[in-house]
Amino acid sequence: MTTDKVKRKLTAILSADVKGYSRLMGEDEEWTLRTLNTYKEVMGSLIQQYRGRVVGTAGDSVLAEFASVVDAVQCAVEIQQVLRARNALLPETRRMEFRIGINLGDVIEEGDTIYGDGVNIAARLEGLAEAGGICISESAYQQIENKLPLKYQYLGEHQVKNIARPVRVYRARIEPEVTKDEKGPRIKVKSKRTLALGMLAAFLVVAAAVALWQFVLRPATPPREVASKEKMAFPLPDVPSIAVLPFVNMSEDPKQEFLSDGITENIITALSKVPRLFVISRQSTFSYKGKPVKVKQVSEELGVRYVLEGSVQRSADRIRINAQLIDALTGRHLWAERYDRDLKDLFALQDEITIKILTAIRVKLTEGEQASIVEKHFRGKQGLDCYLKLVEAGGYISRFNIDDNNLARRMIEEAIAICPENPVGYSSLGWVYHHDYWLGNTKSPQETIEKGMELAQKALAMDDSIAGAHALLCQLYATKGEYDKAIAEGERAVALNPGGTDALSEYAWSLNQAGRWKEAIPLFQKAIRLNPFGKSSLYRGFGSALRNTGRFEEAVSAFKKAIQRSPNDIMSHIGLAATYSRMGREEEARAEAAEVLRINPKFSLDDYAKKLPSRDQPRRDEYINALRKAGLK
Repeated sequence: MTTDKVKRKLTAILSADVKGYSRLMGEDEEWTLRTLNTYKEVMGSLIQQYRGRVVGTAGDSVLAEFASVVDAVQCAVEIQQVLRARNALLPETRRMEFRIGINLGDVIEEGDTIYGDGVNIAARLEGLAEAGGICISESAYQQIENKLPLKYQYLGEHQVKNIARPVRVYRARIEPEVTKDEKGPRIKVKSKRTLALGMLAAFLVVAAAVALWQFVLRPATPPREVASKEKMAFPLPDVPSIAVLPFVNMSEDPKQEFLSDGITENIITALSKVPRLFVISRQSTFSYKGKPVKVKQVSEELGVRYVLEGSVQRSADRIRINAQLIDALTGRHLWAERYDRDLKDLFALQDEITIKILTAIRVKLTEGEQASIVEKHFRGKQGLDCYLKLVEAGGYISRFNIDDNNLARRMIEEAIAICPENPVGYSSLGWVYHHDYWLGNTKSPQETIEKGMELAQKALAMDDSIAGAHALLCQLYATKGEYDKAIAEGERAVALNPGGTDALSEYAWSLNQAGRWKEAIPLFQKAIRLNPFGKSSLYRGFGSALRNTGRFEEAVSAFKKAIQRSPNDIMSHIGLAATYSRMGREEEARAEAAEVLRINPKFSLDDYAKKLPSRDQPRRDEYINALRKAGLK
């Protein structure tokens, strides 16, 4: 007869939870959960770096185990230092501070879970720790007493819940002790009795003060300070608007101001080249340098919704940069990150940090997760220059007219010359050829499409995970009338980047061109929900799907939004002219036809008709007749 044996082992246990978690949740559940998840990710990464394993993350807690007590304590110290730096950027009332307890004890292992007295003691130690502090058991202390450059304070024996014997507790002092002046007076320790009486008296004073504050003097929790649209000096733009405050120099050396100022200016310059993003100039934001301003004040005085602020700290050959993005209208922190780097090449470092912050902001405010996938391709000294050229060129491509498309071509070719090994450049150039075809900016439409195909395939040969290149192939196949291949590429793009506006939009466009308009509508709606400030082609595609399903009034609204984003988008004016014509609004249809001819006096309806999908010939003929009725020839 056999029986299953309980598996036991000796391990170092780290237990952590948030001090004041209930209060934070009561004030702002959404913000608290988002911050908690971010902090847990940071902690999980550090635990892995110190060769530990996360075994539980229920609620606001984190439970981990380590083979070494030294690793566990070093990890705990690093966690508290990292979270302290993040919290320094937050208002005091919104700081999320963890308490950590560490114990070396016997545990029961069952699958991926551990439990037993060893875990329970670690949890009780965590409850004894201060916010941002670390408490360790005597069993753990004995393993690290002389192995780490830390000081420890003995807190005595504590009777803890469900543990028979008292636990001897030590507090790890994270902050280095201030070295006393050799000439200064030495502090003498009084007798244990005197010390105990002093501690008791101090405790009673503190307790009385806490009670007085809690029940008599404590003011009501102040409401979160948020900006008011009505109080703004300028109306908010119809695209995301941002002010980048001068990054604060946290180094002791005031000469390091050039570093924090340089990083701030790099970020402002880079953001100013992002399409559909309104960025306040350096001259305006640097007027706040050195002043204790609030996000609310900056937002209302400059007329922006979002504020980016941060700090730079240099120590010898290491640099630490903290940054956070705040929505001034809600007071919520949308994103925060810390970067630790070796200061080997200052300018390369500035470029690297700028790219990281730029892509993070583009993810949050403009283009969803698709902005982050390209970061891996922009490295080295030329990375930022290449990146900015392609970002700026993307803005010109999206305007969908010949002049801007030609300008985008030149910028992309310059980027490819700088970074010939970068697949994103070839994908971007492929979009230029796609637009050339539809704009009639070519002598050989067939060769233009094939050139676009060649560039898309070259990009994917270099990196098959680029959703934008698959989206490009999707459109090129649809243009060629190969709808099954187009839809397959669209599905691939969405699979690679399910939250990407462009991937969803191009997939929906391929369904449009295949005559599957009803299926396209929810995809366009999702893309618009993810990025309400999206490109004109997003709303133009949505308008086409709505018109082809008979929803004319909604189609008009969609086309107008497309034109609002890009007034010279000739395809949007064509779509609106056809919609008005189908509705019998002849005067408005002719006005839109006049806009088409203003943008391209050489526009030919016959040439345009040859490019349209022919899967649904009656619907195609109806569309062309509507444009002819509007006055186009």
